[in-house]
Amino acid sequence: MRLRLFLTTCVLGGFGGFLGSVVGSLFGQTALFIGGFLGGVLVAPLSAKLALWRSWIAPSQYWPTAIGAAIGFVAAAVVAVNTLSSPVGPALSPVLVGLGALAGSRWSRNRTSAKQPSI
Repeated sequence: MRLRLFLTTCVLGGFGGFLGSVVGSLFGQTALFIGGFLGGVLVAPLSAKLALWRSWIAPSQYWPTAIGAAIGFVAAAVVAVNTLSSPVGPALSPVLVGLGALAGSRWSRNRTSAKQPSI
């Protein structure tokens, strides 16, 4: 299930950033970057909702997964913008979205299990 969550958030995060930048480019160079950023950040809750719908995460993991994916996208955007001279950075940066989603879902799971008393 973690692999599916990782791959889905990577693809959707990259697609959201791409789609947002396409829409933003209609309004100029600055809007291209803003649109890409907003597109990726706004897709993070959608990817977590898809993971919840497919039962890849528990309901209690929804917000931590969405926030983790959004933070991962912010990191991916920073990497992509700072490595525009090479195709490697922008191409691999969506991996950070998937890693952020995994970190959020794991953090939530560990936090929930720590609250339950031991028998």
